[in-house]
Amino acid sequence: MRLQTFSRAQILQEFDSACQALSAFNNRGFRQEFEELSDVGKGLSSKVGDLEANREKNRYPYILPYDHCRVRLSSQNSSPNSDYINANFVPGGGSERDFICTQGPMLNTIVDFWRMVWEQNVRIIVMVTALRHKDMVLCDKYWSLQPGTVYHGSFQVTTMTRKQGPDYFTSTINLRQQDCPTDRIITHYHYPSWPDRGVPTDPSSLCAFTDQVRQHLNAIPRLGPAVVHCSAGVGRSGTFVTLLWLMQLCVRGIRPDIRAAVADLRLHRMWMVQNLEQYIFVHQCLLHWIRGGASPGFIHSEHASHEVRRRNRHHGRNAPPHQQPQSTFHQILQPGKLLRRLLPSSSPLNSGSHAS
Repeated sequence: MRLQTFSRAQILQEFDSACQALSAFNNRGFRQEFEELSDVGKGLSSKVGDLEANREKNRYPYILPYDHCRVRLSSQNSSPNSDYINANFVPGGGSERDFICTQGPMLNTIVDFWRMVWEQNVRIIVMVTALRHKDMVLCDKYWSLQPGTVYHGSFQVTTMTRKQGPDYFTSTINLRQQDCPTDRIITHYHYPSWPDRGVPTDPSSLCAFTDQVRQHLNAIPRLGPAVVHCSAGVGRSGTFVTLLWLMQLCVRGIRPDIRAAVADLRLHRMWMVQNLEQYIFVHQCLLHWIRGGASPGFIHSEHASHEVRRRNRHHGRNAPPHQQPQSTFHQILQPGKLLRRLLPSSSPLNSGSHAS
């Protein structure tokens, strides 16, 4: 199947017109779309997170991971509930497991958080929340803010460097597990100014941050999913993943469909993109980013079909499922089972959830 692609100018013109239409009459179109998404995922089971043994591991009792795509930890001491963490695998354009969206670690789940990072071979963590808001703890500190080492269970977590960008911090973390001869280098991105249940004040700030993470993901080997978390792991986390995913589509000349992306995400974790303000903000950010140009640049139509063929040859479209990489943005144009994410007419829009 040949995928039609568009130039940056074509994408901008169409998306700008769509946003203007949605925002007319006091955002009536945005409100209608967002309301239509409210039932997506509501019928999906989240029984494991609601088990009595697991309730103390949930930061918010009403935000639980769906059972069908929850991240399972290795069992500890044959305990039946030790595999639980409030986290879900979610898509990002390449596979069902491009990202892990999870709640901000709690004091009693920090060890589980680092177990998940280790077991899933995570190399990038994106944190889009402050640690606290006034007297409310939004996320417990699970790494050292300054160069130095902290210990969590069998894990040694060493902050090697911490650099401040315009609106975010980037830390390099060395992760070691007791009795394991190897270590891992983790990049930790922290965007602390995003308010709980709200949106950043400036689209350009979030666009720059998201594009930095996007380019990093494209540049590193595809080893494991990236972890994204805020406080609950649904609103700000869902907004970030949606924006990054659609940036990836635009770079490859594919028209973005925010409604379809949010619907797909809500089939994997409840309440992704929690409120109307966040839903509108995704549109504002993407429009701002397209207008400002992309780095490394959009693939124009005449080059895109070649890119499709080249990537399909490289990754082997007919490889057995166990040989397919689980997390990759480089497969974003691969036809077949993933095409439903790319084309509005093929995206799952009518079964899904609701909110953080």
